[in-house]
Amino acid sequence: MLKAISGICLSMMAVAGCSSGGGDAPPAPAAAAVKPAQGSGASSADAARLRAALLPVPEGMSISYGPELGAFGSLKSTQQGLAAVRQARLERPECAGAAQLDAAKPDVAKAPAAVIAFAAERGSITQAVVSLPSAAFPAPLPRQCTSYTADVDGAKVVYKTRVLPMPAKGDQSRAYLTTAAGGKENAEIGSVMIRRGNLIMSMLVVGRQVKPDGLYELAKLADQNLARVTR
Repeated sequence: MLKAISGICLSMMAVAGCSSGGGDAPPAPAAAAVKPAQGSGASSADAARLRAALLPVPEGMSISYGPELGAFGSLKSTQQGLAAVRQARLERPECAGAAQLDAAKPDVAKAPAAVIAFAAERGSITQAVVSLPSAAFPAPLPRQCTSYTADVDGAKVVYKTRVLPMPAKGDQSRAYLTTAAGGKENAEIGSVMIRRGNLIMSMLVVGRQVKPDGLYELAKLADQNLARVTR
């Protein structure tokens, strides 16, 4: 498995299981119940809304992590992701958390959040939904972070990221596709972020090949959930 990942993926490494899998991007989710969260720092109303915003289990996949619910900065998944960032040696350290929510900011760290991850042999999907105290959206990926190298566990990996022309979603949205080459295997990482009101949805799709159309379909479904819980 490819342990090194791009800057847009590093901050969610632990829950994403950002490794290459065989096949194309996973299919759109089929109807399935979301497992109850195990403990939460959020109110019952926040918890219900965040769980409702998560995708159901995609067809042919299973839950590999979560759902985990609580303050974003205190989630086990967030803490493990930050530890992964600290252990990685990036050519451009400033790219580690670029285009992602900054868990080091107090208002973000305290925000109620839910995280879930799905996996199959062909790849993985990780989704996080965060309820911020005010409307905010991460800045775009800086130009210097579109191409760089990283050393993780002794493997040198080259990352190249491009912006995808995803149809607009929610109040604000953005999508990227990153190729990670090096180590024993190569991988592609599709990243989507959508804001509706004060809710931010972040999703990562990892596989040997991630097709933009498949990523857009997942983004559409995720945005429909956001729209439903923000009415």
